[in-house]
Amino acid sequence: MRAHQIMTKNVVTVTPRTSIEEAANIMLRNHISGLPVVDDGKLTGIVSESDFLRRGEIGTGRKRSAVLRFLLGPGHAAADFVHERGRKIEDVMTLEPVTVEEQTPLEELVHLMEKRNIKRLPVMRGKDVVGIVTRSNLLQAVASLAHEIPDPTADDDHIRDRILQQIDAVSWRPIGFEVTVRNGVVHLHGIVTSDHAREATIVAAENAAGVRKVHDHLCFVDTYTGFYVESPEHMKAAG
Repeated sequence: MRAHQIMTKNVVTVTPRTSIEEAANIMLRNHISGLPVVDDGKLTGIVSESDFLRRGEIGTGRKRSAVLRFLLGPGHAAADFVHERGRKIEDVMTLEPVTVEEQTPLEELVHLMEKRNIKRLPVMRGKDVVGIVTRSNLLQAVASLAHEIPDPTADDDHIRDRILQQIDAVSWRPIGFEVTVRNGVVHLHGIVTSDHAREATIVAAENAAGVRKVHDHLCFVDTYTGFYVESPEHMKAAG
């Protein structure tokens, strides 16, 4: 998937001269948490809910110690004052926002959001904002996977081969790993040495196209003590 396939189109924007009050009302009316800031057709910044947290109107301005104020200097204190009491979007917006293009792949979108700790990415076509990708868009993309067209090759043999191929390539592969599949129902056998390895093996099986259900027959062995525990399904059956 790429940005243009999941982005929100017809993006609501504001200008640097839009008032703080108006921008807040726009966000509330449209049920959105951020707005690109456009001036004469050019993206100049972005404003989000977090930019409204430190405001004088609600008494949430920063309260720095005298020592910290001295270390930061008067310039920083002045910048805080503008951000907390400014009346226009240009006083609080984030300058030079991170942007992407329409063909930016999903993997890169997620990487940018994680690396830069941001929740939205304006999508550009040249100098024009043509969309925006938010974390909600990514959530919608995940949800849409449930409606994908079934894989015509998802028979039992293909399912087994795909699971084995994926597990063979990882370092946490269960010892003596075996897979049986019948009518899309998968049975996993082998020995794991951690709960994470068990979970990862089950997830790998669940992700194979055509899988209807996964049964966990993986046993646990502590590599230090040799302590052995039967699989949860075996223990449940025995109980």
